[in-house]
Amino acid sequence: MTGDTTSLRALADAQGGVVLTAQALAGGWTRGRLGRFLASDGWARIRGGAWLAPGREAGPGELLWAHQLLRPEFVVSHWSAAALHGVEGGPPARPEFVCAARAAVKGVRLHRLPLEPGEVTAVGGLRATTVARTMADLLRAGPRDEALLAVDSALAWRHVAAPGARGARRPPLTTLDAIGRALTSAPALRGARGAAWWLALADPRAGSPAETLARLRMHDAGLHPETQAVLVVPATGRRVYPDFLFRRQGLVVETEGYAWHGSRAQHQRDVIRFNALAACPEVRRILRFTTADVRDRPALMIRDIRAALA
Repeated sequence: MTGDTTSLRALADAQGGVVLTAQALAGGWTRGRLGRFLASDGWARIRGGAWLAPGREAGPGELLWAHQLLRPEFVVSHWSAAALHGVEGGPPARPEFVCAARAAVKGVRLHRLPLEPGEVTAVGGLRATTVARTMADLLRAGPRDEALLAVDSALAWRHVAAPGARGARRPPLTTLDAIGRALTSAPALRGARGAAWWLALADPRAGSPAETLARLRMHDAGLHPETQAVLVVPATGRRVYPDFLFRRQGLVVETEGYAWHGSRAQHQRDVIRFNALAACPEVRRILRFTTADVRDRPALMIRDIRAALA
């Protein structure tokens, strides 16, 4: 049987745009005919033995497909798995996998860790660690702040960019208990003790990465406000949820998320919310900080909060 182009393209569509030379040969192609077709049709060599369909770029997802097709025992993990699950966090510098056996592959970060069958799931066709196991791995590996940014993202309702869907939100991806079980299932792994301490700092109510970072900065400074406290506007009965509330001093601390309030509607909602907070009897002062303040000028943020609390 001679391989046909339609089947080859269909196989690529089912595999993130990637086809292996070995798969094509098993489908009836000869090496010579396959090489001529790939060259004339514009396929790109993504790595040895793996080809990328025309019109596609070798992004993180395509690289994961190529490596996992070549090494089926590799399970997508850590930051690569977090990205697959839709967890907020920095993109991995290179594909990350878990594999129980010792191996070395150029361009891949491989973690030699044990995995239980229930800790592996399918995400878009790729085999990856579950959300709970992924968060446990990130907590064990650290650094703390980056890991907790991912954990809070996985635990919380988060706004998502959906075409034509204004204000769409995705539900939490996992629970604190599930992450805790994933941590305790392998207590002997390096970093497990510190990970358990860090997990205690997670907050499913966090509304944005900036809010998570601000909470961690305040925690490190010995400041422990209420998060997402429920306040009621007397005149309207409307409920509002300040990011942080120092109830005894009547101080609210608000953080601006990464999304810029650029439209008139967004700006209007922001003004209404600010006025509603100011109308609550528990609130005597409101401090607002941008993402840049939280990320790049945390000492100044803490100084201003301490001054307002004095």
